[in-house]
Amino acid sequence: MGGMDESELPIFELPVVLLPGELLPLHIFEDRYKRMIGHSLDSGEPFGIVFRDESGAARSIGCTAQVTDVLERFEDGRMNVLVAGESPFRILDRGDAPEFPVGEIELIDIEDEPEPDDVGAARGARTAFAELLRQVSDEEELEQFGDEGSYELAGRIELPADTKQRLLELRSEDERMRLLERALRTVAEAVRRSQEIGEAAKGNGSFPSR
Repeated sequence: MGGMDESELPIFELPVVLLPGELLPLHIFEDRYKRMIGHSLDSGEPFGIVFRDESGAARSIGCTAQVTDVLERFEDGRMNVLVAGESPFRILDRGDAPEFPVGEIELIDIEDEPEPDDVGAARGARTAFAELLRQVSDEEELEQFGDEGSYELAGRIELPADTKQRLLELRSEDERMRLLERALRTVAEAVRRSQEIGEAAKGNGSFPSR
């Protein structure tokens, strides 16, 4: 597919969402995707990861990915790779090249977004992240993410794919931070409930009354 211009990108539809800056391990086994990853490795060019939901519908906003490491190669051509998310993009048109699926795309420049001006939104998300960390580990990592953005925070925790897709589609860091705070508090509540259930199971099996 040599001479791929800037608006054409190999497209990999997956039931996961990749965010800018996030690392994602992938197991590559289908022939067309073996060719896609091979092309990316040979050319140094990125490919695009697009979320495909349970109904089989693919979204129109995805994230470019670059292979950062080939973890394992198998004799039949399958491989385990590590990819890093780079830039959000919008699919304008989908196609099928002989080697692998492609799309006409338009990169979304995060630099063009409005400057964040809601310090409360960022503080709320970082506080929720810190509280969740305290619930699930004994370590204090507050100093490590005092200035991390929404993508960096979201990439460090398991969030529902729909939530991550919404983060990818929002074009305002303030809005992403507000969404992230709500999502993190939902996760924290689920963790708290599961810990309560675990404690109850270790005791007499009865749940605390509400």
